[in-house]
Amino acid sequence: MITKEFDTIAAIATPLGEGAIGIVRLSGTDAITIASKVFKGKDLKQVTSHTINYGHIVENNQIIDEVMLSLMRTPKTFTREDVIEINTHGGLAVTNQILQLLIRHGARLAEPGEFTKRAFLNGRIDLTQAEAIMDLIRAKTDKAMSIAVKQLDGSLSDLINNTRQEILNTLAQVEVNIDYPEYDDVEEMTTALLQEKTQEFEKLLTNLLKTAKRGKILREGLSTAIIGRPNVGKSSLLNTLLREDKAIVTDIEGTTRDVIEEYVNINGVPLKLIDTAGIRETDDVVEQIGVERSKKALKEADLVLLVLNSSEKLTPQDRQLLELSQGSNRIILLNKTDLPQAIEKEQLPDDVLSISVLTKENIDLIEERINQLFFDNAGIVEQDATYLSNTRHISLIEQAVDSLQAVNQGLELGMPVDLLQIDLTRTWEILGQITGDAAPDELITQLFSQFCLGK
Repeated sequence: MITKEFDTIAAIATPLGEGAIGIVRLSGTDAITIASKVFKGKDLKQVTSHTINYGHIVENNQIIDEVMLSLMRTPKTFTREDVIEINTHGGLAVTNQILQLLIRHGARLAEPGEFTKRAFLNGRIDLTQAEAIMDLIRAKTDKAMSIAVKQLDGSLSDLINNTRQEILNTLAQVEVNIDYPEYDDVEEMTTALLQEKTQEFEKLLTNLLKTAKRGKILREGLSTAIIGRPNVGKSSLLNTLLREDKAIVTDIEGTTRDVIEEYVNINGVPLKLIDTAGIRETDDVVEQIGVERSKKALKEADLVLLVLNSSEKLTPQDRQLLELSQGSNRIILLNKTDLPQAIEKEQLPDDVLSISVLTKENIDLIEERINQLFFDNAGIVEQDATYLSNTRHISLIEQAVDSLQAVNQGLELGMPVDLLQIDLTRTWEILGQITGDAAPDELITQLFSQFCLGK
């Protein structure tokens, strides 16, 4: 593919702040020319591609910093353009000064995600791989990272592209049968071919959709509300799962006045833990607001950890929480098993989990219960599986399946084959939106605007 010519862009590619190094990135036709104006060292127009060169960044004969400059010539670069990366000492002042210097010499400040957008527009990657880059940056666990890496390697792209090619082959065969009939039963043959292939495509995409729940959880995490009446050990459980003291823990009821949110990695699954204010009747205005937010968190949560005090009998508040959380994905935790037991277990569901946050008893079983609830006891990530984790991809696959079902229903009703080709062609177009082959410009612009600067 021929690389498109764009202006030259620049941005800081490392997080802002103090660090060992900071990287300022240039990409575009004039990247080497602009860098040559500020770099004192080897002649950049003469050096070999994919080398790193020692020198200084200077302005008006004044040294700004001692640097290592990487030079990569088109087309074997991320953007398929000439790319310069200036490795400078980390720090806000020096990296910003170098960036401003490059802009004064002809570069333009890159928009969010513009380096990756150029890689897409120049055919270096497709849209699923571009989105995988952002997933990789945002991955909170090693399993989420593994899914992103597989998508970046093209596993989803290959599956989608192969399916689109098969659909195209089927459409071509149907067209040939219609335009050049050699047998009297050509209509019957064409209908049988279309039915066989459509069912095959529908099965493949439906199986892919089955991975969506697991993939989306690994990508985005489970919103997990820890609920219970005051002083049952909610904040202590949060601190135990986090392995650090984030929430204030006291014997005074109503200590937690607001919702506290933290991420934790539980057996490869990112949980967004929400420690809620204890739900009870109270005249304290601030605590009332916290209680209302707790009820809201309960309704919106993917997973509910309902904590009860096993050393006390069930209270009306406990019973209210049991009723409120009924129908949700919940795990009932009977805390304080290290104390004499008083709770009426016979009035509770059979699948309660007895734990002690103080002694850490059975805390590890929470992971097993989450696996049972969301992964059907299967392994969380199968080594060679292709996962759907992106909401956009999931929506488009669902639309593609609907189109295929329309074809199958039309065949059963005896509709003309040439009319059913429209739905099959629509399936081909929908799948093209996933990889970017048939994506509108507005979608592409919106997707890349969500990226960080310098990527």
